[in-house]
Parts: sequence; C-alpha cells; structure tokens
Amino acid sequence: MTGMTSTARPFLNRRLTEFGTTIFAEMSALALRTGSINLGQGFPDTDGPEEVREAAVRALRDGRGNQYPPGPGVPELRTAIVAHQHRRYGLTFDPDTEVLVTAGATEAIAATLLALLEPGDEVVALEPYYDSYAACIAMAGAARVPVTLRPDAGRARFRLDLDELRDAVTDRTRLLLINTPHNPTGTVLTREELTAVAELAVERDLLVVTDEVYEHLVFDEAEHVPLATLPGMRERTVTIGSSGKTFSFTGWKVGWVTAAPGLVSAVRSAKQYLTYVSSGPFQYAVAEALALPDTYFDAFRADMLAKRDLLAAGLTEAGFAVYRPAGTYFITTDIRPLGETDGFAFCRSLPERAGVVAIPNAVFYDHREQGAPFVRFAFCKQKAVLEEATERLKALAR
Repeated sequence: MTGMTSTARPFLNRRLTEFGTTIFAEMSALALRTGSINLGQGFPDTDGPEEVREAAVRALRDGRGNQYPPGPGVPELRTAIVAHQHRRYGLTFDPDTEVLVTAGATEAIAATLLALLEPGDEVVALEPYYDSYAACIAMAGAARVPVTLRPDAGRARFRLDLDELRDAVTDRTRLLLINTPHNPTGTVLTREELTAVAELAVERDLLVVTDEVYEHLVFDEAEHVPLATLPGMRERTVTIGSSGKTFSFTGWKVGWVTAAPGLVSAVRSAKQYLTYVSSGPFQYAVAEALALPDTYFDAFRADMLAKRDLLAAGLTEAGFAVYRPAGTYFITTDIRPLGETDGFAFCRSLPERAGVVAIPNAVFYDHREQGAPFVRFAFCKQKAVLEEATERLKALAR
C-alpha cells in the first residue's frame, strides 16, 4: 500500500535508543499512586518572591513579552545578567554580543552542545551527571567520556581525581563539561581544583561548558568560583545560568548563556532552531529578580541550609550514610548501612516501606555499578514536609 509509513525499523534513531522515560517521571508517578512524599524531583513546593511574581503579572498586563521577544532575549534581562555577573564575580560582558537567553538551562546545554560539537568529538563530563548531558551529547553525535567523582567517606563528600581528568583527555576531546555546584552529589569544586581544570583546558586548547545553575546555593565554607574568572578561561568558557533554582520559579524556564561573542553566536545559531524564543513576560520579571538585594540571596541560602541540616539529620537517624552537600539542594546517601546495595530496587520499594520517594543515583552514571548504592533526596521542600518525611523514614531503622 502507498502512503503508509514503514515500521521495518524502530522510529527512534540509534543515538537516542538508550534514553527512554526518565526516572523522574517514573518516580513521580509512583509518588502519586502511593500518596508518598516526593523528595525525588528537584523542584520547590512553594513559589519564589512575591515581588518577582508581581513583576511577571505587570509585564503581562503592560503587554511586554506577550508576542515574540527578541531572539537573544529582552534587553532588560540581558543587561540584568551582565550586572549580576559583574556585581557577584567581577566578570564583564557585553549584553548585546555576549549574552543569550534560553528556555531554561536545559535548552542552554542542548544548544551549546549541538552548536560546538561535531560527530566523533569527545566530551569529558563529571560523573554522575544531570541526565540531559548524555542525551544532548548523543544528539550531537559526539561521545561522552565520564570522569567519576569518587566518594570520600572520611570527609563525607565526593571528590574529583585530577589525574583521572587529565588522563581522560585525548586528541579527540573537544570540550570539558563541568557542573559546580554539582548535581547530584552536592560537591562544590574548590578554587584549587578549578585552577587545575583551567590549566588543563588552556594546555590542551579545550572549550569548557560550565553549568552553574546552583551558584547561589553554596553552604558552610564552600565558595562558588566561576571558571570564566580564572586565567585563560574567559575566551574559552560557556557559562550556563538559570533563574529557576535561585528564585523558585522553575516553570518559567528562563536560563542564559554568557560567553565570548564567537561562542554566543554559535550557540544562538543552534538555539534559534530549537525554541526560537520563549518566556517573554517572565524575562522581564527575572530581570527584576536578579537586581534583588544581597539580603534576598543570603536569606534564600540560609533557608536551604536549615532544610539541608534537617533532612541530613533525619536521614542519619534513619540509618543512611549521608554525604552532606556543600551546594545544590540535593543530599546523596549510601544505603549499604541499611543492608541494601541496589538503589533502583530500594527506591522502587521505598514508597511502600516508608511513604517517601527518592532517586537512585545510578541513573546519572555510565558506570552504573559506581552509583548502585547511592540514593538522592531533594530538600527544597517546606519544613513541615521534610519533618514528615524524616518521621516516615525512621521506619527503615526499626
């Protein structure tokens, strides 16, 4: 018969066959079905600042952004991003040639990798990694080369082996994909570690894509150091930022890229064929959010720190080994003290056993065995929700 699509081969192309339904969809559905507390997916359960929400409403009513915004983003937001980078880190960018607004950080990652990679290029990424990294590298036809962050139980953190990073770079390596503060481990790379990354990039003439969406969520003695501030990195670094994690409006999907003009131009060439533009009225609101006083950012961080400590204490009491994060709003735990070794099986049974949902870290690894005993919990929830979750989790210790 004519006019019919052949089903002789799978519809999904080979590059994406390893990527099915995400674990987040599976576990969120499980939370709904069992009435469990969802500490799996990383989104807040309260909205951000009222004045920022009202700025979005005002933009809608004033007719700003209700039609297609400019391709690079509205000037007010690009100017606000530049002011934020200069105020916080001393970085100077041109809002017209060195800033690109995107549909969240996820699109920024996709557009950047699609723009900068050729089929066969290698991308060195820190493992475990945000799951879109692997899919975007695959869509670009490139190969990912994971460098595993190793658990350091004595210091209750995960660490980067700089020798392993150096050994992973080959003549086919095009770029390094760095995430700090790091999801899911909560690691914040130190200035010394980032200096070594920068020296490697300069020595081997590599591009670096750095995902810094948790830049305002660093705790204790940790310091967020943008890689672009280090010697030799300004012209070879694509920095990705986002409003969702900082202002708790994740549904608005407003992210951005800052980089040298040639890099931004390349990323914009790919981005224009993805969403083209997005989030018109919300861009104006995020411009106002970025100009909030330091007291907002300090209070936001302090609130998340208190929630981290609350959940960490509860998880410890429930019998987990806890890797207390230096950044982000996730806690990685080791389930082996509970007599468990399979994070997938543990997370799928946890809703029935304790009425709580978590995420198995193994989904973030190429080397699944490295992540098998680790489970991630999100603490970006209301205090009462976290308190109830910790009470439920105590059932595991009985």
